[in-house]
Amino acid sequence: MIRKLLVSSIAVSTAVAALPTMAQSIAGSEVINEIEVVSTSRRSEGLADINAAVSVLGSRELNLIALTHYQEALDRLPGVNVHRNNGQESLASIRSPVFTGAGACGEFLVAENGIPLRAAGFCNVNEMFDAHSENAQQIEVVRGPGSAFWGSNAVHGLINVVLPEPGEVGNLRLEAGPRGSYRVRGALGYDYGNFKQAIYFNGQDEEGYRDDSGVDQQKVSWLYNYITENGTELDGGFTISNLNQETAGFVVGTNAYEDSTLRETNPNPEAYRDSHSSRVWTRITQEVDGWELVLTPYWREVNMNFIQHFLPGQPIEDFEHRSLGLQAAGYRELDSGAQLAIGIDIEDTNGALKQFQPNPTQGSFFLQNSIPQGRHYDFEVEARQLAGFINYETAFDNGWEVSLGLRLESIKYYYDNLMIDGRTDEFGVPCRFGCRYNRPADRNDGFTNIAPKLGLSYELNENARLQLRVQQGYRAPQATELYRLQNNQSVADLESVELDSVELAVTGSGAGWDYSASLYHMDKDNGIFQNSARENVNDSSTRHRGLELEFGRDITDNLSIRAVANYAKHTYENSRISGGIDIEGNDVDTAPNTFGNVRLTWRPTSALVTELEWVNMGDYYTNPENTADYEGHDLLNVRSQYILNEDVTLSLNIMNLTDEKYAERADWTTFTGDRYFPGEPIRAFFAVNWNFR
Repeated sequence: MIRKLLVSSIAVSTAVAALPTMAQSIAGSEVINEIEVVSTSRRSEGLADINAAVSVLGSRELNLIALTHYQEALDRLPGVNVHRNNGQESLASIRSPVFTGAGACGEFLVAENGIPLRAAGFCNVNEMFDAHSENAQQIEVVRGPGSAFWGSNAVHGLINVVLPEPGEVGNLRLEAGPRGSYRVRGALGYDYGNFKQAIYFNGQDEEGYRDDSGVDQQKVSWLYNYITENGTELDGGFTISNLNQETAGFVVGTNAYEDSTLRETNPNPEAYRDSHSSRVWTRITQEVDGWELVLTPYWREVNMNFIQHFLPGQPIEDFEHRSLGLQAAGYRELDSGAQLAIGIDIEDTNGALKQFQPNPTQGSFFLQNSIPQGRHYDFEVEARQLAGFINYETAFDNGWEVSLGLRLESIKYYYDNLMIDGRTDEFGVPCRFGCRYNRPADRNDGFTNIAPKLGLSYELNENARLQLRVQQGYRAPQATELYRLQNNQSVADLESVELDSVELAVTGSGAGWDYSASLYHMDKDNGIFQNSARENVNDSSTRHRGLELEFGRDITDNLSIRAVANYAKHTYENSRISGGIDIEGNDVDTAPNTFGNVRLTWRPTSALVTELEWVNMGDYYTNPENTADYEGHDLLNVRSQYILNEDVTLSLNIMNLTDEKYAERADWTTFTGDRYFPGEPIRAFFAVNWNFR
């Protein structure tokens, strides 16, 4: 229903809004007006002019955070709750519970400079570690469904890592931390007039807090900007990342994270994750007859190999995909002052997945006779994505602004099984109790989705604005949900996940203060999950409601405060039996009702800044039956920077100042009961920053 209403509203409103109008500008503090974002329209625009729930972490804040894991930055934003697993792994939520499972990553779109890190249909819950967030100029988060410029996977929101502009730069940062932790970060760039370039790099070597949990990671980005004699602007570069990680698994037992000895152990010392990714892109911008045309061809490659230590038999997954894509958009200011954007997105992806178990299955007699040694899956998938979009924005002289968007997207999968079809071992021999893994026969699948958006904005006064957004998000099933099947399921007859969102927000800013409050209600249908028979089905309806508050205030000339508070309620809305009970109306697991943080910043002199951060995580259920839970935690962090001279800055970050024993993530399964990724104890990181240019 909401789609029909929105499509009708857009058609009528576009005709009315095309009449001559007078554009209005939003008033507010200079700080807000100076912030530029690219996540809503894929080109730079003022934050104050956007009708979207967008939050930005700027370069000054990111430099102070000096993140060792992107969670430390993202969790400062309203609506965002990232659970850190081990090493660089994570599970995320944006206006949602923390999702798990094969397609959980499909609920969010993660991009770098507007290029998605993974192809639609080939996401991974840990894909954020591919982004060069350590050297980012800013990180932008859109909460709620993405705009017409973003398609499948931007269901609950999107994260865009924006890299610095190329040009004159020269700096080096050396950091030392606990347990053999060392990091280096640097940049070197030149400005030759109409040609600018810069290289940004960082490397990390860490032994890890827990046994056999070391991390080695390297990232490098080369960026350039070139303006031709005829005014064409070329802006692009490449990013390459490499991760070699020893992975620590869950510690098991009620409140095991509080056990001083157990929390440092690793029940899976054999586990590892190796990941390599690269992206190359060029953005071509040209003015043609009043249109600003932007073409962005790009190429992406991802390779990842890891032990699935969380599965019986501990099979190894080897996954890769390569994509060639094009983002094309045209922007025009109409005679009425309205803004019009139209465009298409095209992407062709070739992916491959192998799952191989080198050793016999250990455990019960049933497991040994249902999970064979050897190859489980070996398939290739070609995916073709084609989308068209239109976006229209206008302002009226009575203080109202209207934003209308529409996206039509098609994605087709061409699946090729490279093994014997069916539920056997790799040689075609049936298992005694039926093999767990089932390989579908070759097939093609296609999904078409339409996503409208309507936004209204009204200027209450020179310091406040009211916004209403009604929009829809969607995602096509992921390739693994369609073709990585189990037990008796030989065909996954799945539909796209759909989410309807309504949001009311008020934002304001003035001299030395700003605030925002957002109230949202979202209904999600066709949710994909694995039932008790290990079948992937569309049989989950959930409701997501929440209130997000953000406030900043300069208390004195050298003291300021910033706070984020979240209240959310995520519930199952359809009848479903889990653990012998009907979970309709229950809270979705790993969905805290409250979480947030408060930061007090003290700047006694122009050379010294110190931040005290309080991080709160509320309690949450860890199973759908709501019979197991985690009590939550509170953490204190201190970050400080001292400018020694114009070239050298010293920094000291102390995390978990009170040495709280807590869980980064709590979970529960029928087989293990309570299990946790324990949080790290108090730790300090000291760094020297040298600006040599």
